[in-house]
Amino acid sequence: MRVPRFFQPGKITSGQSCELSENNVQHVSKVLRMKPGQQLILFNGDGNEYQATISQLSKKQVTVTIDASTNPARESSLRIHIGQSISRGERMDYAVQKATETGMAEMTPLFSERCEVRLNAERQQKRQQHWQQIAVSACEQSLRTSVPEIHAPSSLEQWITSVEADLKLVLHHHTETPLQQTQAPASVALLIGPEGGLTEREVELAIESGFKPLAIGPRVFRTETAPVAAQSILQYLWGDFA
Repeated sequence: MRVPRFFQPGKITSGQSCELSENNVQHVSKVLRMKPGQQLILFNGDGNEYQATISQLSKKQVTVTIDASTNPARESSLRIHIGQSISRGERMDYAVQKATETGMAEMTPLFSERCEVRLNAERQQKRQQHWQQIAVSACEQSLRTSVPEIHAPSSLEQWITSVEADLKLVLHHHTETPLQQTQAPASVALLIGPEGGLTEREVELAIESGFKPLAIGPRVFRTETAPVAAQSILQYLWGDFA
């Protein structure tokens, strides 16, 4: 049986006790119905995993003892920052979840010309927190030890002119430039359009800002599928996909 694995924010030290976060308490005590003496694995985003044993447990509090730590080195050496045009509901959730599973380091949700989602400041903050939790859950499932940062939503223009990376790519099917001819970068910025695609003006603006057009085949992907397909290719070429 697989040992349960949880993201636990804050410092974790081997040989010391640790109080689980409220979310983890609910999952350990009410969902999994674990008992004192059972083991679990914690990670806090520092790249390590911490083996722990439940020492005390109640409905509102769970205390564990940190037995040991390991560094499994599951993070890719290729840092990918995705600029993802915001899509509706589950489509955006899917993009965040699957991009996390395939190894992205950062994501900035973007408002583009054809983006149909409109969010005021309060809703932007709530959606950012929601997407960040999706990334955390995806890390728990996929055995990642670092959690991608989901930045506050930004305009497309602001992101493409400020993001820094060795290689900047805009997903655009009107190109025949092969990636194999590109020198291996340490970091990539990847721009993904919305359901209706990027406008010609946005593509031109991205190119003027140092982005190179990228086509990953003869078919057009949905906005939530595009970051997964593109990132998988990048990880295969320069990251940790075998």
